[in-house]
Amino acid sequence: MRPATITLTTDFGVSDHYVGVMKGVIASINPQATVIDINHEVRPFNVAQGAFFVAQAYRYFPADTVHIAVVDPGVGTSRKPILVEAAGQRFVAPDNGLLSQVYEREPHIVRAIDAERFALKPTSLTFHGRDVFAPVGAWLSTGKESADFGEIVTKYVRLQATAPELLEPGHWRGRILNIDRFGNLVTSFPAALLQQPWTAIQITAGQLQIYSVHTAYASAAPGEPFAIAGSSDLVELSVNEGSAADLADVEIGDTVELILARPDEA
Repeated sequence: MRPATITLTTDFGVSDHYVGVMKGVIASINPQATVIDINHEVRPFNVAQGAFFVAQAYRYFPADTVHIAVVDPGVGTSRKPILVEAAGQRFVAPDNGLLSQVYEREPHIVRAIDAERFALKPTSLTFHGRDVFAPVGAWLSTGKESADFGEIVTKYVRLQATAPELLEPGHWRGRILNIDRFGNLVTSFPAALLQQPWTAIQITAGQLQIYSVHTAYASAAPGEPFAIAGSSDLVELSVNEGSAADLADVEIGDTVELILARPDEA
C-alpha cells in the first residue's frame, strides 16, 4: 500500500508559521503521509482564485489523495467545514465556494464535518487550518471512512458557474479565472473555441483588445498581445515578454468578451 498523499492550498503565504504548523499537525497524526504544496500564494481572501487552483491540480493526483484547501475569510463564523468526495479523491475545505470548480467538473458528495469530534482542543477561532482542516485531512489519510466525519448535506455554497455565456451567435461573455505571475489572463473560455473556423477574432478584457491567436508565446512579436490555448485547456490572454494584466487593468472575476467572425459571415 502506497503512502497517503495530502495536498495543501492556502492563502497563508510562506513568510509566517501557518503552513509549517499545519504540516506538523499532519505529521503528528500520520507521519507516513506525503504532503505536497499546491499553492500558498492565493491572493488573500480570494476564494475564486483558490477554487481555480484546486480544480487545476486534483486531476493530476492519484486516487485516494486528500486535498486540504483553506482560503477562509469567514473563519470563526457559522460557516461549516465540509468534506467532499469527488473523482475518487477527498477534499477538506470551508463551505464558502472554494470547491465550486470541482463541483462543476465532477459528480460529488458533500458532508458537513463534525468539527467537535476531530478538531484540536482548544480550537482557535482564527486558525482552523491548524485546528480543523489539517487534523481532519490527516485522519482521512489514515484510511478512515468519509461517513465517520459527518452527515451528507445537499445545501452548500457554490460560486457563480465558470461556463461562458453565449450572448448571440459567435459572441460570448466569460470571466477571468486567474492572473498568473507572468501577467497572463486565464479566461473561462474553453480553448476549443479557438479551433473553430473563423475569419476574425476580437477579445476584450478591460482596456486590452486582442485580434490575433498564436500557438506558442514566442510566436508573437515582443510586446504583442495575443490569445493562446493554455495548459488548462482555456483561452489565455498574453503578451510576449510582457504582462497582459498590466495592459488590461483587470482583476480576477472581471468579465471578458470574445467575438468570432465565421467564414459564412464574411
